Amino acid sequence: MTRSAERGRRATAPAHGHEVPPPGRRTEVPGRRSGGPVRRPAPPDSPLDASGRPADAPGHHAGPPGGRADAPGRPAAPSGRRKDPPRRHAGPPRAPARAPAYRRWGLAGPLLPAPGKPDRPPAPRAVRPGPAPVVDRVATRDKVVFLTFDDGAEKDPRFTRMVRELRLPVSVFLTDSVVGPGYGHFARLREVGATVQNHTLDHIALRGLPYAGQRAEICGQQDKLRQRFGVRPTLFRPPYGVYDTTTLRAAADCGIVAVVLWRVSLTADGGTGGARLRPGDIVHAHVGGRGAGRLDGATLTRVTVDLLRRIQEQGLTVGRLEDYL
Repeated sequence: MTRSAERGRRATAPAHGHEVPPPGRRTEVPGRRSGGPVRRPAPPDSPLDASGRPADAPGHHAGPPGGRADAPGRPAAPSGRRKDPPRRHAGPPRAPARAPAYRRWGLAGPLLPAPGKPDRPPAPRAVRPGPAPVVDRVATRDKVVFLTFDDGAEKDPRFTRMVRELRLPVSVFLTDSVVGPGYGHFARLREVGATVQNHTLDHIALRGLPYAGQRAEICGQQDKLRQRFGVRPTLFRPPYGVYDTTTLRAAADCGIVAVVLWRVSLTADGGTGGARLRPGDIVHAHVGGRGAGRLDGATLTRVTVDLLRRIQEQGLTVGRLEDYL
């Protein structure tokens, strides 16, 4: 054999026991699939991902559970839609802050509350002797005055609103023939803090009448008010402020504990007739009807506000008469 033939045989001979593939056939390398990258077997204790690849393979990034497998070298995107931060929806425009009640009624400041424990006398001071004591002011050291209103002829809704918003303790002495079908108004007034008391059935002058007639006027209205409001009044005001000993005896027999007169009258201009208020004064306002000093509903509301200003200017406040008698 010539040397050139020997070189050709060595070039085409299989090395280390491997056969030479025929012409046109690709050489297979152990551990590599045809047409793909080489995948080496994972160690026995290596975790695998969902695709069967080792989780600790170079360039591999494990996504969150349920995440989408992405391209090598990129973190897996979470499944589902991306959650945007919650949007703040603008609500309806806010209404301007409402002024305090005392400002809406033209007062410089809120009314001071009456003392929680009233300084009350052991018994009302009697003006004249009789079974039912008569009072025109309360002997107290508390800086309070008392607002009382008669008849019930005028039924101004603004007055009720004022009593509610200012939490005004007032006492209303009602006459059945004057109130007529308007008891519903006074029921609403009671609901906002007013108290209802007795002013007879027919608003007649009692002085000089026999006991039976006076008792009928007083006890008859007691029954009417109990029927309307479920309570019997404890205070009584005689019409026109006139009475006699028979009136006091009849009042006591009807369950009255005090006959209430007044020290100061409220005038149509909101004044007190020149009288300066003192602690314990009972203020009287005559509402409706005819004659000097009587107030209609609109005037009543206005002059009551004027009176409240005077009360504040003199360092006083309004107390509930029933808490002191």
